[in-house]
Amino acid sequence: MSGVWRRALILDKPVEVFEPDAAARPRFGLIFLHDLDGKTLRDQPVFTRLLDVSGIACVCPFGDQTWWTDRVCLEFDPRVTAERYVLDHVAPLFVERWRLGPRAIGLLGVGMGGQGVLRLAFKYPQRFPVVVAIGPSIEYYQLYGQGTPLDAMYDSQEQCRQDTAILHLPPTNPPPHVFFAIDTDDPWLRGNDRLHEKMNALGVIHVAEFTTGKGSGWEFAEEMADSALRFVVASLETESRRLL
Repeated sequence: MSGVWRRALILDKPVEVFEPDAAARPRFGLIFLHDLDGKTLRDQPVFTRLLDVSGIACVCPFGDQTWWTDRVCLEFDPRVTAERYVLDHVAPLFVERWRLGPRAIGLLGVGMGGQGVLRLAFKYPQRFPVVVAIGPSIEYYQLYGQGTPLDAMYDSQEQCRQDTAILHLPPTNPPPHVFFAIDTDDPWLRGNDRLHEKMNALGVIHVAEFTTGKGSGWEFAEEMADSALRFVVASLETESRRLL
């Protein structure tokens, strides 16, 4: 493997950066958003190998328990939300460092990060046309009132529910490449099923995989790694051929 992981700082916050080959410009870029455990792709040899083989530069920011929302979370930052951090400070790195534009950058997330990348892609489909969510914890409002940072980020459980990815799905001009997958034994299954139904009702093209017996968390993510990265590469290649 020729690629390397490095620790860097963006806005005085640590990020993990993967560069597949220092001698060649990466083909594409990928932003990875972590789950509540805070683990990035640097900790996952399967994903690292696939990133290297595919020639994908990857940046993994750390978002604490922000749920990657556009709500201030004091544990993360008293002024900057996690969403604005990704949009205004992490994403520009791909242009500055590798000259990769928006249509060359995909989103990938697991669990908390899975719902985070879906929300970002739904809110900003022109910037993020390719998104992959593995075991996304879409209905995270269920955790409101249980002593997590969500209690300070939202005024009520209903306000929290209104900020979920499902409610941000645009009825027109959605991101053209959406993939999400979850095991049917995962406790977050219901939100994925509801998103699948809503996307079908709106006629939004997407790929949804509901599997059984493959576990959850990183166990499931490793099972889906090859499919996820293949989808990212194929979708970004399609985007690179678009004229408009």
